[in-house]
Amino acid sequence: MMRSPDSGTDRNAFAIAVLRIAVGVLFVIFGQYKVFGTQFTLHGGFEWWINRFLQNGEAYPFIVPVLKDLVMPHATAIAFLVAYGELAIGLALILGILVRTASTFGLIYMLMLLFSSNYPGASAPFWEYFGASLDHSVLALCFLAFIVGQCDECLSLRQFLARHRQSRASM
Repeated sequence: MMRSPDSGTDRNAFAIAVLRIAVGVLFVIFGQYKVFGTQFTLHGGFEWWINRFLQNGEAYPFIVPVLKDLVMPHATAIAFLVAYGELAIGLALILGILVRTASTFGLIYMLMLLFSSNYPGASAPFWEYFGASLDHSVLALCFLAFIVGQCDECLSLRQFLARHRQSRASM
């Protein structure tokens, strides 16, 4: 069934696709310098951040043992996982391929960052937990929308290839 270009459905598909691509661009920007540079992966950048979260009390108490006993002993391997993961998530979102898979990993990553770095303190009022987490919770909500929605229907490699196959079949 063909929809008119002005239909609300098409406008919503376009809007979510633009959001998907914008989030993808952010992840490519942050992933590429980690992948193509060595400061984050090989020269202590990742460890510096984890130590900062731990020393400044920025990690939620339940995640502290995970950071100390699991993440820090394997910091270099996890740094590479983070770097290539960010880049892969970004490329998938920009291209509109494997969007749900990439968004699932993105959601997990944002939750890990939130719990590792956004703890406002035990005496903080309830609302401060949300205020402290905005840098990660907003992206987590974007990823959740990408998982639930059909954000690869518009401005995606999948859509382009489907149209290309359709036009070749009609020849």
